[in-house]
Amino acid sequence: MKMLRVPLLMIGLLLCSQGYAETAQQSKMTTCNADATAKALKGDERKAFMSNCLKTTPQERMKTCNATATEQALKGDARKAFMSECLKKK
Repeated sequence: MKMLRVPLLMIGLLLCSQGYAETAQQSKMTTCNADATAKALKGDERKAFMSNCLKTTPQERMKTCNATATEQALKGDARKAFMSECLKKK
């Protein structure tokens, strides 16, 4: 019984660390924020820059939605419905 503790603990730690991984959106926000700071943008100019920088292109959205659908092992009609909803989000 004691021999199962360590492997189970390691699996638990791996699963917990998945929740703390930086998402693509968070990474993009960090990059855009650093760029805006480097350019010394302030006020409305900064807001406009951040807005443009954070917009996702249709290709990026398709890639993200496709990866999520694959991760969830969706097939057939379920995948089509998921992709449709996912691609509508902005």
